[in-house]
Amino acid sequence: MKKLLALSAVLGTALCSYGQEESKIKVSGYVETSYGYDFNKPSDHNRPGFIYSHNRSNEVNLNLGFIKANYDNGSVRANMAIMAGSYANANLAAEPGVLKNIYEANAGIKLSKTQNLWIDAGVFSSHIGFESAISKDCWVLTRNISSENTPYFETGAKISYGTADGKFSAAVLYLNGWQRITRQHENTQPAGGLQLTWKPTDKITVNYSNYLGTEGADSIRVRRFYHNVYGIFQVTDHFGLTLGLDYGTQQKEKGKSAKNEVLSPVAIAQYRFNPNWAVAGRVEYYEDKNGVLIATGTTNGFKTTGYSLNIDYAPVTNAVVRLEGKLYDSKDKIFMRQAAAVNYNAAVTASIAVAF
Repeated sequence: MKKLLALSAVLGTALCSYGQEESKIKVSGYVETSYGYDFNKPSDHNRPGFIYSHNRSNEVNLNLGFIKANYDNGSVRANMAIMAGSYANANLAAEPGVLKNIYEANAGIKLSKTQNLWIDAGVFSSHIGFESAISKDCWVLTRNISSENTPYFETGAKISYGTADGKFSAAVLYLNGWQRITRQHENTQPAGGLQLTWKPTDKITVNYSNYLGTEGADSIRVRRFYHNVYGIFQVTDHFGLTLGLDYGTQQKEKGKSAKNEVLSPVAIAQYRFNPNWAVAGRVEYYEDKNGVLIATGTTNGFKTTGYSLNIDYAPVTNAVVRLEGKLYDSKDKIFMRQAAAVNYNAAVTASIAVAF
């Protein structure tokens, strides 16, 4: 009888321990369906080539859907998310096999018992920019041009630190390259980055991120150095403002000092009437004269101003219905409309997004 009681106690302790570990595992998901209509009426239903999210026209489609498992016991942590959708098709086209379906896959270990110091490795969201692939978390339904043409994700390792009061955090990154899971063929040079985030109050966020790496095979590789700075200001309980600036350089030729430049300022304003309704507008400019990230083959290259306006309805906290109108105005005729080159592109996009 005593042996049975002892065995029961051991089993009870083991089950309790398993239950505690199981409680540290969280499963979540996200689904966003969308419909976009491009007034230039592309016959292949693809939006312009510099657009990678919400990039299909005149069709209802799954933009992004994923299921995610997260584990964190305070000393070790891990995230795994598998995805599908037109976003995955466009952004991971260069990745082989099932890697195309990885949204996130990383593991980390806490390096200090007293400080918030971690090392993580794997595939994780990009440290550049204030707009992510999860549209529900962004003020405007579709992404700005600089977010579309900087990494949505990255692969490597990072050491991160955050103060106990949550006001400052920093991360140093070792990366496989510019939005890559697998390394670029015949390129042996690693890339890296830095992120510094300051939150003096719960209504202000200021961030600086950079990236340094090379593009192309070793025999012809050129150095890319990219900077991103932004501030998010919740001016009142109803009104918020985001200001961002991207600036990047890339060598014109290996071993030469001459560089091409990319420049992109952006401003977004959001007004929230109540917990259910909000409107937001965005103005942006993107200049890439020499085709570092967006090649056009035209005289002035890519010099485009974008205007966006959207309205959101959130019937519950974890779901939102959105409608956005967007206009691009370019200096050169870089868009196609019925086999003719034009300098403008207009589109409307609607979406339903649910997080669970």
